[in-house]
Amino acid sequence: MFNFDWKRLGVAAGLSLTLIAAGCGSSEEEAESGAKEEKSASEEMNYEITGIEAGAGVVKAAQKAVEEYDSLAGWEVSTSSSGAMATALGEAVENEEPIVVTGWTPHWKFAKYDLKYLEDPNGVFGGEEQIKTMVRKGLEEDKPNAYQILDQFQWTADDMQSVMLDINEGMSEEEAAKKWIENNQDKVDEWTKGTDKVEGTEVELVFVNWDSEIASTNVVAQVLMQQGFDVTITPLDNGPMWQSVAEGEVAGMVAAWLPGTHGDLYEQHKENLVDLGANLEGAKIGLVVPKYMEADSIEDLNPAE
Repeated sequence: MFNFDWKRLGVAAGLSLTLIAAGCGSSEEEAESGAKEEKSASEEMNYEITGIEAGAGVVKAAQKAVEEYDSLAGWEVSTSSSGAMATALGEAVENEEPIVVTGWTPHWKFAKYDLKYLEDPNGVFGGEEQIKTMVRKGLEEDKPNAYQILDQFQWTADDMQSVMLDINEGMSEEEAAKKWIENNQDKVDEWTKGTDKVEGTEVELVFVNWDSEIASTNVVAQVLMQQGFDVTITPLDNGPMWQSVAEGEVAGMVAAWLPGTHGDLYEQHKENLVDLGANLEGAKIGLVVPKYMEADSIEDLNPAE
């Protein structure tokens, strides 16, 4: 009654098995591809953390992280400058490419881009930091009004970031500082409270050439100028900055990140300078990535193969 075409049935069965096998193979390939894609961000970055100046505390911490985290095995910390780091970050964000940078707050990049700190389970980068004011010994006796203004200087991360962002968007450092002072005269009045104006008393402040310290030092300098001081501000590397204050060559600085970033330099020079305390609370350092990256922790990165 039934007339089977066994040859045709065999071909159909073979074709079905081929399709099933192809489907399985496709799933396996997709799984393998997915695994590769998870690693592709680290591979695309050439297992490199984009750093700032060699010797900076956040760079030293990043180098320590490379040694301590298995996920960073084979990685390198590339050092350059804070400006070069910011440029590389901006280019990566514009093209939605992966990047890991040595970061800190306050910084204008957090106001301009959607960024996040990678979690640091091992605590390599430490907790919150303070930015402190350090002056030379004898400043209180020699220039009491300058000493008091520096002692009373205190502001917030939002204050600092607003000045940094104006500078980044093209305003000169002096103009940005003057703009902030004009809009925050109540805070400035607290810094100058109880002081007298002077006529041409010379004051030199030093700072490390980071966007945050450019902002704070220019603001303080403008306030001192308004009080009649003849102010010079000088950018230096981290070591010479601390040394110049400790040796009494300059009046002081408002750029001391503690306890982590400048901790070793503070220990080296603390007996030869005066610590006026924090001018900003809640600073932080760590590894920073754009929010579009899937990694949320340093441990989510992949070691070099």
